[in-house]
Amino acid sequence: MTAASDLRFFTSSDGELAYRDAGAGDLVVLLHSGFVDHRVFEAQIPALAAGYRVIAPDVRGHGASANATRPFRWADDLAALLRHLDAGPAALVGVSMGGAIATDTVLEYPELVRAVVVSGAATSEFEYTDPWVRQVQAEQARALGAGDVEGWVTAFLRFVPGEHRTLVDVDPAVLTRLREMALGTLAKHTPDEENHHVPMTDTWPRVPKIDVPVLTVNGALDAPDLIAEAERLARTVPDGRSATVEGTAHYPNMERPDAFNEIVTGFLGSL
Repeated sequence: MTAASDLRFFTSSDGELAYRDAGAGDLVVLLHSGFVDHRVFEAQIPALAAGYRVIAPDVRGHGASANATRPFRWADDLAALLRHLDAGPAALVGVSMGGAIATDTVLEYPELVRAVVVSGAATSEFEYTDPWVRQVQAEQARALGAGDVEGWVTAFLRFVPGEHRTLVDVDPAVLTRLREMALGTLAKHTPDEENHHVPMTDTWPRVPKIDVPVLTVNGALDAPDLIAEAERLARTVPDGRSATVEGTAHYPNMERPDAFNEIVTGFLGSL
């Protein structure tokens, strides 16, 4: 795991945002999924840093980054960090929420982005319709409303195997890492805390104008509606392609890091 001394901090307009900085070369930014932090990419940072400068931030309200005290958008935070680094344009690689941040950022700040990889995501305007996912989300909401942190984490971890596997099918080390990160992020917040995040709207009408290469990487066992939305993204952009990682659901980068890294490095090498 990353030591605190390995983190750097960018002073944003609303508190400090943490990030990991490794390697040298063209800029690649790794954007983590919700409720966790940059350590989701423990297997990607060293692999990519062998040929690129890799920045792995903690999204606002996650990990070591400040909570919001006023309205904010993910894309604006990332754009401010990229301008601070003065090292772009960047290839953005995002998992789940991080993938949505990547897509939103190329829509809002195309000059800062040279390519996009999204895993388990499309734009931020997505809501699950899959019954199994909706059931798990309802369990999370009930647990959170009751102050049952353990119940919330138990439900959260069900997304790792997905509907068609169980937790015993997943490497226990993956579950332990996700659990630790999720508990750390939950500890930063209170049940009555105001949500300052401002969602983006009308993203899909702008997707055809994305003029950089886009790759979607889907775990074959992820929710069908999410896979369909990611495939839609790949079809809708002028230069889109997709790849599938078999035997995984929502976290292919953690469960099958070698396969995920090969797909991503192959894409980056083609730019």
